[in-house]
Amino acid sequence: MNTATDAPLVHDELDLLADQVPLAGARIIELGCGAAALARALVQRFPDSHVTALEVDERQHAKNLAAPAERISFLSGVSQAIPFPDGRFDLALMLKSLHHVPQPFMAQALAEAARVLRPGGHLYVSEPVYDGTLNDIVKLFNEERVVREAAQAAVDAALQGPVWTPVADIRFMTPVHFPDFETFERKMMRPTFADHRIDEAKLERVRSAFMPHCGPDGAHFVRPMHVRLLRRA
Repeated sequence: MNTATDAPLVHDELDLLADQVPLAGARIIELGCGAAALARALVQRFPDSHVTALEVDERQHAKNLAAPAERISFLSGVSQAIPFPDGRFDLALMLKSLHHVPQPFMAQALAEAARVLRPGGHLYVSEPVYDGTLNDIVKLFNEERVVREAAQAAVDAALQGPVWTPVADIRFMTPVHFPDFETFERKMMRPTFADHRIDEAKLERVRSAFMPHCGPDGAHFVRPMHVRLLRRA
């Protein structure tokens, strides 16, 4: 397994989140929930919490509805127009989702998160860092330097105003495992929310970069992550 930094290795980001903010009994909204893996684990660990999971991708939202979970409400919607009244939630989560918000709407998405949080509520923004071996492979078909930098710049800009107070700035590494290239292709190259225009030449280029990292038990990587925790004033 390759490491690009001395940042600590975190196997379960829910442990990190639980160390930073109170989750017991919390009213939580996740913006851009994807398959809502962390949300599902969260309501199991904290059975008196409730998560509203917002997802823009219609195909992923349909999958979520087909696999319901107690204390999770799955809704279709966008982060820049959250369909809830002011002060509804204790915590807002953006897990690898802010850089997927269209750049012109990133500031609005953060403003909307502030609006639906109660005073003193928290916004937890966890973003992948543009670095590392896995990133070198992914950028062959999905170049995200600009949008990832824009996401961090949007948080920086939001902190310049009176709405947010910075609470924590955390960098860590998280392990990522793919049992084979076919799994990597399905999950990373052909997601439901994006068309990376995969042709045979691109597929072979990515395969050639991936396979040297693949052993008998698949390919192991570590992904550098950056968490920004903000408090609503």
